[in-house]
Amino acid sequence: MKTPHPPVPKAELHLHIEGTLEPELAFALAARNGVELPYASEEELRRAYSFSDLQSFLDLYYALMAVLRTEEDFADLANAYLARAKEQGVRHAEIFFDPQAHTARGVPIGTVIEGLSRALDAAQQTYGITTRLIMCFLRDESAESALETFEAARPYLDRITAVGLDSAEVGNPPSKFREVYALAREAGLKCVAHAGEEGPPAYVWEALDVLGVDRVDHGVRCMEDADLVARLAAEQVPLTVCPLSNVRLRVIDDLADHPLPAMLDAGLLVTVNSDDPAYFGGYAHDNFTAVRDALRLDEETLRTLARNSFTASFLDDATRAAYLKEVDAHRGA
Repeated sequence: MKTPHPPVPKAELHLHIEGTLEPELAFALAARNGVELPYASEEELRRAYSFSDLQSFLDLYYALMAVLRTEEDFADLANAYLARAKEQGVRHAEIFFDPQAHTARGVPIGTVIEGLSRALDAAQQTYGITTRLIMCFLRDESAESALETFEAARPYLDRITAVGLDSAEVGNPPSKFREVYALAREAGLKCVAHAGEEGPPAYVWEALDVLGVDRVDHGVRCMEDADLVARLAAEQVPLTVCPLSNVRLRVIDDLADHPLPAMLDAGLLVTVNSDDPAYFGGYAHDNFTAVRDALRLDEETLRTLARNSFTASFLDDATRAAYLKEVDAHRGA
C-alpha cells in the first residue's frame, strides 16, 4: 500500500482562533461554564454551519463565543487548533483574535490574551509550531471602541505582533480606523487588514494608503482593478487568501472558478489559509488539497504557495530561511 506523503510545510497567516471552535469543544466548554446552547446536539450545531453570506456566518460565530469565559477556555481553544494544525503541516501560525467580542460579554482582555498565550508560549515545544498573535478590531464597531481596545491592550503589547481588522466589511471602510492604526505603527506593531473580500477594490487601496498595512487579508477582489493588481505585484504585498471560506461565504460560487491561478499568474504574493476552519469545512492543508484538486495545481505550484506563506510571515530572517529549506526539501503534496 502506498504511504501518503506528509503535507507540505506551511505557515498559516489568516486564522481566527474563535473560528476554530469545533462543535465538540463548544459543547464541552458550555457544560464546564454552565452555558445553554440553542442546539440539542453536536450534529444539530454542525448542520447550522451553513451560511448564505458573511453576515449569516458572523451571527452564529458571535453567538457561540458565549462558551469562552476563562483563561483555561482560551488555552483549550488554542491547543485544539494547534494540534490540528500540526497534522496539517503547519510549522508557523499567525493567529487572529477578537478582543471586543469578548470584552463586550464581560470577559477582560487580559483573560483572553493570557489564556491564548498559555498555549502559544508552549506551542513550539509541544507541537513544533512557532506562533505570533494578531489583535483584530471589529470593523462594524466604532472607531472609538477600537481605540479603547488598543489602550486596554497596551500592557500586553509584548505578546502581540500586529493589529488587524475583521468582521462585516461592506459599509465599514479601512479609513474608519486610521487613528488606531497610526497608534499601532507608533507602538512598533505590524499592520494587516481584511479588504477586498466582500468589499470593493477601493478598500484594498485604503488599507494600503490610509492604514499602511504590511499584508492584505483576502484581497481576492483586487482582480477587478488592473492598476491595483499591478501595484500589489510590484510591491509584493502579501495576500492571505482563504479558498474554502470564499466558497462557503458565497464570495465565489464554485472553487473551480477561484481566481487563485490568475492571481499567481499576475505575479501576486498569494498565500492559502483556512480563515475559520471549524465553520468552513477545512484546515490549512485541506485548503491546499481542495485548490489542488479543483484548480488542477501541480506540486511545484503548491510548494510556491507554501514558500509564499513563509515569505509573507512576520518571522525573523533566520527562522524563515530554515522553514523555506523545509519546503524546498519536501516532495509530494
